[in-house]
Amino acid sequence: MTPHLVVGPWGAWFAGRRLPCAIGRGGLGAKRGEGDGVTPVGVHALEAVLYRPDRAAGRAAAHVFRRARAIGPMDGWSDDPADPAYNTDVSLPRGFSHERLRRADPMYDVVGVLDWNRHPIAPGQGSAIFLHVWRAPRRPTAGCVAFRAADLIWVLSRWTPASRVIVRGFRAAR
Repeated sequence: MTPHLVVGPWGAWFAGRRLPCAIGRGGLGAKRGEGDGVTPVGVHALEAVLYRPDRAAGRAAAHVFRRARAIGPMDGWSDDPADPAYNTDVSLPRGFSHERLRRADPMYDVVGVLDWNRHPIAPGQGSAIFLHVWRAPRRPTAGCVAFRAADLIWVLSRWTPASRVIVRGFRAAR
């Protein structure tokens, strides 16, 4: 049986295990646009795993998810709807708004890139919907799903090509 990562307002469930997680500050629901803080409801594929090779969690993720790609010092992700490379990984410096993937905090030590608004990309409909390491337990994200590093690595170690992230339910923004 293929394990799917099911995310709801109560947390996440994967391979028979309940996992605490953080979701977007706008709750779970239909994306309204870039910067709305909503974690998009739906079924999402994991397109790529990125990791920090200079951090323990990143090295662990690369060990369990062999197709992972290292994050370099000049790697970013475009979040500017005016950028022709919107919602893709980009090289820095860049003349458009972007997120730096190599951060001082551990949030992007391990990143799972979801297929939200990727095929095709619609400018302004939301970018950088990731699985990543949380800042603190249940502290809201900008729209991603975040976990304790050890839990995210555990999920990736059991991920199959047929696995999906299934985001269910709604929770109003507070």
